[in-house]
Amino acid sequence: MTTEIRVPTLGESVTEATIGKWMKKEGDAVAVDEPLVELETDKVSVEVPAPAAGVLSSIAAQEGDTVEVNAILGAIEAAGAAPQKSDSKKAEAKAAAPAPKKKEAPSQAGEEIEVKVPASGESVTEADIGEWFKKVGDAVDLDEPLVSLETDKAAMDVPSPAAGVLKEVRAKQGDTVEVGTVIAIIETGDAPAKSNGAANGAAAKEEAAPAAATASSAALSPAPRRVVAERGLDPSSIEGTGKDGRITKGDALKAEAKPQQAKPPSTPSAPRDLGPREERVKMSRLRQTIARRLKEAQDTAAMLTTFNDVDMTAVMELRGQYKDLFEKKHGIKLGFMSFFVKACVHALKEVPDVNAEIDGTDIIYKNHYDIGVAVGTDKGLVVPIVRDADMKSMAEIELEIADYGRKARSGDLKLEDMQGGTFTISNGGVYGSLLSTPILNQPQSGILGMHRIEDRPVVRGGQVVVRPMMYLAMSYDHRIVDGKGAVTFLVRVKENLEDPQRLLLDL
Repeated sequence: MTTEIRVPTLGESVTEATIGKWMKKEGDAVAVDEPLVELETDKVSVEVPAPAAGVLSSIAAQEGDTVEVNAILGAIEAAGAAPQKSDSKKAEAKAAAPAPKKKEAPSQAGEEIEVKVPASGESVTEADIGEWFKKVGDAVDLDEPLVSLETDKAAMDVPSPAAGVLKEVRAKQGDTVEVGTVIAIIETGDAPAKSNGAANGAAAKEEAAPAAATASSAALSPAPRRVVAERGLDPSSIEGTGKDGRITKGDALKAEAKPQQAKPPSTPSAPRDLGPREERVKMSRLRQTIARRLKEAQDTAAMLTTFNDVDMTAVMELRGQYKDLFEKKHGIKLGFMSFFVKACVHALKEVPDVNAEIDGTDIIYKNHYDIGVAVGTDKGLVVPIVRDADMKSMAEIELEIADYGRKARSGDLKLEDMQGGTFTISNGGVYGSLLSTPILNQPQSGILGMHRIEDRPVVRGGQVVVRPMMYLAMSYDHRIVDGKGAVTFLVRVKENLEDPQRLLLDL
């Protein structure tokens, strides 16, 4: 029986993709769900898994070709017998490893099990090796954490796939590895493994060097070519990590983020010498991504900020009156954030432009309200999403935000927890900020900045009184949101907080 391999749906606005690299060739045995080919779009890179087990009988689209969604990429012919799992694993490792390598004969102590970089989201293609919790020769238990990985989205631990001994480590701390790369070998059994893993790792890097050196002369496929043209990059200065040293879209985007790309050719790219009281520390992938996305937001959006202030008297009195009863019933304290989430959702319904995004020459209006709540961690700012906030009670919102806060501090946030928001709220007030101009979380068109509450004199009914006041800042993309809409949005948020009963009555 023949099973077709087709281009999967890649998102509501994505209609075509470029063939990045094939991990298998015609005649190779494949297992079901084994990665076959990498596709690149103008938004993400994604691997297409095998829809069935068998043999890759034909390849219909070559690397560099542009294909539409649902186009046929190739075919799998059912084999007389299913391919052995060990053969599939070896083939997959060969395709995913950064360089070819001779495999040692299995030890008498038991079977050798490969530890690979796991997939952590369709847009995540590589990770940095963090801390190794075990060293070569250490005994390990099944599912015991071996090493921490850091992607541009989050940090995660890689568990041991088997109990035994850590025989070999193929990637050291600080190395950048692709999804699917073999980073260690576990030998089942109790005997300590003799390994020259460090030497093997060095040899692998030496073997990989020639391929990287040829990247500058490799032909560009459409996706990286578009990035290079739009960003004004020099292809000869980009190190390619694709097949045969080809430059991928990820390589081009990574090159854009490097400061030396913007320097004139005569400027040396070597890091400057440090003084006796200076220290150089590599930026984490999360911090690099934060820096890149914030700069992209400034470069892309026509960003403006409008300000207002809000009298927090009503909200504080309501919290004071019901906080004990609320906590007793729901098991969570009644905070300010649930009031702000509800106030923003109410305002977004009135000003839908703020809940929309620009996609090329189109505007995508969102009929759902997924509110991102910025959370600070020791590794940087992350923005988990409270989904369908309009349908959740204030208790549900408070519980979800508290749970996200715990996950963020422990590094347990998943990629899907931070994808797909329509609007963001950032609370600089917890750090003491009086006033700031928040930067958009693209592709969103609006972000609300909260600040500290302080007693200030204000005029009420002709009298000067002291009230707990907070400055609000709403940054917006002027390409889609007009000044009137932005001001109206912020005024509605102010009104809803100064008179919370408006939320109950939908006024």
